Amino acid sequence: MERISIDEVEPSALGSDVDRRGLSDPLGATDVALNRYRLDPGERFSGGLHAHMDQEEIFVVVDGEATFETLDGDVRVGAGEAIRFAPGEFQSGKNDGDEAVVAFALGAPRDSEDVRIPQECPECGHEDMRAVPSDDGFDLECPECGAELEG
Repeated sequence: MERISIDEVEPSALGSDVDRRGLSDPLGATDVALNRYRLDPGERFSGGLHAHMDQEEIFVVVDGEATFETLDGDVRVGAGEAIRFAPGEFQSGKNDGDEAVVAFALGAPRDSEDVRIPQECPECGHEDMRAVPSDDGFDLECPECGAELEG
């Protein structure tokens, strides 16, 4: 058993000012990713519309109301509600309200290595591109033909 105080976990903003606290490592979690977010108005959970091809994600909203962009339109999730995205479902969450949002994001399995962006490959027309980490953030690679684009 591991127990932590969330307030004592250092925020890791991933290139932004968002208060994101990774709880997996402090808890010793090996099979699930767990992050606590506090989003001020206008802030996002992640950079933009994406899908984890090898991970399902669940967001639990504790305070406020988050808006999730999907390929089927926007979905609002309020305090006391949760939303699940299956592997391969494109989504991006944000706070487009006037009050702060506090939410927990769970992902399983813990490590996602196949993140896709809904951008067509300019070489073969494949419907999405794989995000590949780079020194400048990420580059794009076609999972079908291997074409590469700098991010």
